[in-house]
Amino acid sequence: MTLTFIDDPDGKQVAAIFRLYETAGWWTGRTRESPDLVRRIVTGSHCFVLAEEGKEIVGMGRAISDGVSDAYLQDVSVRPEFRKRGIGARIVREILLRLQTDGLQWVGLIAGRKSRSFYRHLGFEEMPAATAMLMMINFERALREQG
Repeated sequence: MTLTFIDDPDGKQVAAIFRLYETAGWWTGRTRESPDLVRRIVTGSHCFVLAEEGKEIVGMGRAISDGVSDAYLQDVSVRPEFRKRGIGARIVREILLRLQTDGLQWVGLIAGRKSRSFYRHLGFEEMPAATAMLMMINFERALREQG
């Protein structure tokens, strides 16, 4: 298995990345805008890595960052038939090494219920509820309430 950082995906990579997002259940209803959306996500990321088994793209992961102080790990996904082989862990470790090499010392993520143990195994710890709370904006509601 090889890991490759990319910053300008070709057509094959775009299609594989889109399928990984769909398989993970993260994208529904976005199929028409996929090529441009995938390219923008890759180019806008601090780093984006693909895992390949032979000539097949089987996993991905990325980090977003200001490039100076902190970063967030996102979109780590491995095709179901390739899971439980350590591919996801290798993706995360490679991204973390890259972030550390780039001088970033604080890396956060949002882990779903099913992925918490995976990230704990890689050294991530839950932030105490007293110091952090997951928050997200609902633009439609926020704009309606403000205007």
